[in-house]
Amino acid sequence: MPKLSENEMKNAIAQRDGSFDGQFYYGVITTGVFCSPSCSTKAANPENLRFFFDIESAMHAGFRPCKRCNPAGQDERTHQLIDVARYIETHAENKMTLTQLGNIARLSPSRLQRTFKDMFGVSPKHYQDAVRMRKFKRSLKEGEGVTDAIYSSGYGSISRIYGEATRNIGMTPKAYRAGGKGETIHYACRETALGYMIMAATDKGVCSVQFGDDKESLLTLLCDEFPEAQLVLSAAQDTSELDSWMLALDQHISQGAPRPDVPLDIRGTAFQIKVWQFLLSIKEGDVMSYGEIAEHIDSPKAVRAVGTACGKNPVGILIPCHRVLRSDGSLGGYRWGLERKRTLLDMERARR
Repeated sequence: MPKLSENEMKNAIAQRDGSFDGQFYYGVITTGVFCSPSCSTKAANPENLRFFFDIESAMHAGFRPCKRCNPAGQDERTHQLIDVARYIETHAENKMTLTQLGNIARLSPSRLQRTFKDMFGVSPKHYQDAVRMRKFKRSLKEGEGVTDAIYSSGYGSISRIYGEATRNIGMTPKAYRAGGKGETIHYACRETALGYMIMAATDKGVCSVQFGDDKESLLTLLCDEFPEAQLVLSAAQDTSELDSWMLALDQHISQGAPRPDVPLDIRGTAFQIKVWQFLLSIKEGDVMSYGEIAEHIDSPKAVRAVGTACGKNPVGILIPCHRVLRSDGSLGGYRWGLERKRTLLDMERARR
């Protein structure tokens, strides 16, 4: 099924169109709840909406299911587990045990752990971590000081949140609060066998590799991705590393040279990064299905979430999401167009 655009999803929500139920879900950052498109709850401001293509992705982002539209189901067990999620959200800053949570759902600790993960795709502990991170990000956006946001979100120390934030945000908390302001990102464009390519890097590593039909559209994409960062056109005498990385990647695409092993500075959820790390293990010329990847990362029910993670890959080819196909062997989707995906796979098979 083709991926829905943000405008299509916003229109479906505005019309409470039930035909889109199950195709996507939307979270509301002011309430911490995610809903189906047909939910009858009061409409949220568009800027407070977040979109997900499966329940697991919404839970990984720290949202709990709405009790009004029941996006996760309507049986009594589901409602008990939603009560657990509600308790975790309202007490995210506290330490809690599986015994405590099990008492809410009238389940043993081990049964609660297993049932919660089967239903929502994440463990209670990972959901608590996601809720903390969502609250932390929101506090920063609202202008709260970094230290205050750390402790009000339930983190016990500054070092813990800096570790979490680096993995999930990809830049320091202060930079994130300012929408990336203060970050300097060098970029350059080059024509390749796949069309124009733009590569961008912070001082930590490559943060974006995208493909398009012209330089102007690629620069627009980069500006949309990092709206508050300072974007600087790479000059060989100042940022020779970026230009050499581009040349190496171009040679990999066009001439079959080894894929360059460059440092990456990418942002994503813990689940997305887990998927991206696994993609790096798929050898050139090999392919895997979304379902096989879900099995390998111990999340067999997260097939759609794997597809979403592939679609969010910010660095084309460096993380080889083009090597993932549907279970029937068809190409599936690709952020930079199916023709580019087909070309890449054909070139890799020929070299293999």
